[in-house]
Amino acid sequence: MSTRTPNGADGTAAPLPTPQLELARKLNLLLDVVVAEGTTPYTYREIAAGLKARKVSLSRARWQYMVKGEGPLVSDERLLTEIANFFGIAPEYLLGSDDDLPERIDSQLELVRMIRVKRVINFAARTLGDTSPEALREITKLLEEKLPGGSDPTGE
Repeated sequence: MSTRTPNGADGTAAPLPTPQLELARKLNLLLDVVVAEGTTPYTYREIAAGLKARKVSLSRARWQYMVKGEGPLVSDERLLTEIANFFGIAPEYLLGSDDDLPERIDSQLELVRMIRVKRVINFAARTLGDTSPEALREITKLLEEKLPGGSDPTGE
């Protein structure tokens, strides 16, 4: 069963993201922020090892369908709590909550990621100093399109 909501002024309906896709979006945002903060991306092995140290196991297959938003919804509270702890965020972000904490975390993470994108764009502009304004606009457009989703959700 697909829930639909109006998409805009034209009244067309777009499907709401499934809970699986929403969890995947949050996990991928966390992975992007790690890179945006200047750290190398976490691999599946690093995440699994961090969870194992907390006495929680995570199979590669389960991680894959979590970050892709496919398969059954992961609602294991302990697993989601320990993933949140691994990334240094409040567990409510992954568990869902009635207060505004998950929305605040989401907004903060998105801001960190966009700040990083802007730094890359500014660096590219300085490096390409004598490039035509049209070429710089095209490069900026490509960077804005590619960088935010540029991390590998599999962590490999």
